[in-house]
Amino acid sequence: MNFISNLATKKQAWALLAISAFVFELCALFFQYGMGLAPCIMCIYQRVAIWAIFFGGVITYMAPNQLIMRLLGYGLWGTGAIWGLIIALEHVEMQSATLSLFFTCDFTPNFPSWAPLHEWLPFLFEATGDCGEISWQFLGYSMPQWMVVIYGAYTAVLAAVLASRIAAAKNL
Repeated sequence: MNFISNLATKKQAWALLAISAFVFELCALFFQYGMGLAPCIMCIYQRVAIWAIFFGGVITYMAPNQLIMRLLGYGLWGTGAIWGLIIALEHVEMQSATLSLFFTCDFTPNFPSWAPLHEWLPFLFEATGDCGEISWQFLGYSMPQWMVVIYGAYTAVLAAVLASRIAAAKNL
């Protein structure tokens, strides 16, 4: 447990978090532009969640020994991981044959008026696909199903890190 607890103060761990999120963003861009798979609204929201994890890693990498930076990193990581997991689970439900009639997705992302990401960076955040369409599978799982696995892993690792930090603090 001490090993995991100590990782939270290491730059390399936060760099790994940021790099992993950045690689997933690059994969999303490859799927979009390399393979021609149009992202839907739910995909775009999941991209935003991955960016939150990325920025959590980058910000905390700058000063992992400072509590305020770690708290900011945990907050961004947790928000991205948990929100992304919720969105991915909802996306999986949208794609299920039995429930697809009850779910629809918008055509325009519902970003705050002070941050219209789809207008500022349309190559990253513009939705052109259909949420219910399954246009890619790997090992029998669709893209949203794989995102459930990815966000689940991010959430589990965060829970392990926080639990180890709390346990280490109680031992002091």
